[in-house]
Amino acid sequence: MPKKRGYHHGNLRQALVEAALSLIEAKGPTGFTLSEAAKQAGVTPAAVYRHFEGREDLIAEAARQGYEIFADVMEYAYHKGQPSALAAFESTGRAYLAFARKYPGHYIAMFESGVSVNRNPDLAVVARRAWDVLERAAEDLSQQIPEGKRPPASMFSAHIWAMCHGVVELFARNSPGRQSPFPPEELLESAIGVYLRGLGLIEADR
Repeated sequence: MPKKRGYHHGNLRQALVEAALSLIEAKGPTGFTLSEAAKQAGVTPAAVYRHFEGREDLIAEAARQGYEIFADVMEYAYHKGQPSALAAFESTGRAYLAFARKYPGHYIAMFESGVSVNRNPDLAVVARRAWDVLERAAEDLSQQIPEGKRPPASMFSAHIWAMCHGVVELFARNSPGRQSPFPPEELLESAIGVYLRGLGLIEADR
């Protein structure tokens, strides 16, 4: 069931975002109308257009706020793992899964709504900030690989991002018919371990 969210009286724009997040969790990004969001926020449908051009614009704002939280979570995870480059890198991977579980409405708006991160400059900037944290962690760790064998940090981080995203989508979202005998956390840890062992960054018996 979607979590009940509150909002400060008078902040209609945020009330609509909170309503959209609840509806996204319950029905998906295309399963609700602006009228439903307005009703849940306690206003008329016409009031929505004072703040948003349409449903996609509303979802884009939900995604932007999600990326703000996500970037902060990733930053925290990165610094928590310091001064070890390996611990910082692994921590950012775990943070991805933790974010998806704690903020499902934001996660869906960000990654499953079809809204481009380039829809507006604010969204693009904050999405880039989140990506930069993982790329920084990959850059730190890749310094331990001989230069001639070192993959670009952007490729390194893209592989891990794809791995995290795959585990979340297939096994951490309670999708019917996609149950795994292993917890998502174990799947992600072992997958990252296999990848890092292949690069010679962790011992084979770890």
